[in-house]
Amino acid sequence: MASFNLKGLGVALVTPFKEDKTIDFDALGRVLDSLLDAKADYIVVLGTTGETPTLFPDEKQSIKDYVRNRVNGKIPLVLGVGGNNTSAVVEELRTGDFDGFSAVLSVVPFYNKPSQEGIYRHYQCIAEASPLPVILYNVPGRTGVNMTAETTLRLARDCNNIVGVKEASGNFVQIEEIIKHKPDSFQVISGDDGITYPLMTLGAVGVISVIGNAFPKEFGRMVRLCLDHKFDEALKIHFKFTELFNLMFVDGNPAGVKCALNALGMIENELRLPLVPTRLSTNEKIHTLLAELRGEI
Repeated sequence: MASFNLKGLGVALVTPFKEDKTIDFDALGRVLDSLLDAKADYIVVLGTTGETPTLFPDEKQSIKDYVRNRVNGKIPLVLGVGGNNTSAVVEELRTGDFDGFSAVLSVVPFYNKPSQEGIYRHYQCIAEASPLPVILYNVPGRTGVNMTAETTLRLARDCNNIVGVKEASGNFVQIEEIIKHKPDSFQVISGDDGITYPLMTLGAVGVISVIGNAFPKEFGRMVRLCLDHKFDEALKIHFKFTELFNLMFVDGNPAGVKCALNALGMIENELRLPLVPTRLSTNEKIHTLLAELRGEI
């Protein structure tokens, strides 16, 4: 099983919608072109930020087709493949269409609230079935259960094609434990824009970013400065984004980043229920902050 380099800026791609809630492929093309122009290191397709739970199977396939055709091999693509029915995920991995993709990102099973042993066995089955390298995704705020450092490290040691973890627990003690004790080939990436800088000072190799949809060049520069151990320069960029980090998520994801992309003239500010756009007060704050940031970064 080939490895996959997680270093740098990965972007969790949004799914733009038109006013009638159909997929806006023209807007999706604009976002993709922006990421390519900014030299993002890889793109994650059909993840949380893409509102994947609200997409029908044929729409998911259309997005996969469109993205890989538009990107055309210029940068690697990662596909979100996860769920809380292990057998169904395994079946998708064995029968799915992965042409043009370099790795899969698979979230900890949600809602069921499995034990650590259940999480381990779930990922063990995924590792055995996947034709591509697997990235673990720990996001307890969404799944209802935390994958501990012990479980992550066990999987990293036991499954050769589990190549990294997107850590969005926000638990610095836990993430530092993973970084400290992981195998050399296993990579830790931030799953939260706001803590990317401090995690990279500890040894994380990058981020799968939400804000990168709107600011791929600027946020990518911060990530690359960290990789070059130019932490003083990177910190200046981190501080410029601090307030925006909070605004991006105060009304949920991807409501915040869609508001920002709309303010930048790239997409319509449309989401599918049960998600809704940001509140008017948040919208106004994001527009004001973006106007200020344009003159600074």
